Amino acid sequence: MSKVVDAAVEALSKKVQKFDSTAKFVITDEGAIIIDENGVRAGDEETDVTLTASRETFEGILDGSVNPTMAFMTGKLKVEGAMGVAMKLGALLS
Repeated sequence: MSKVVDAAVEALSKKVQKFDSTAKFVITDEGAIIIDENGVRAGDEETDVTLTASRETFEGILDGSVNPTMAFMTGKLKVEGAMGVAMKLGALLS
């Protein structure tokens, strides 16, 4: 597992305590993170929604310098699956 994924799991764990759906965040060339009712962890199983972004975009979303909606609209964040779940996760991260 990459240091980027480890750091992302730690940062997301501080922002997301409880999430009643399942989401996967794929950081291009680094790995994947699962967010579900059990919290945040590294993993790559099937989820309700998969979000894919570069390390830079993901870090920007986490630190607040990148708006998740704008990242999606400009093609920096790709979403596959349940858009409602993605929007709920985006609200938690904003």
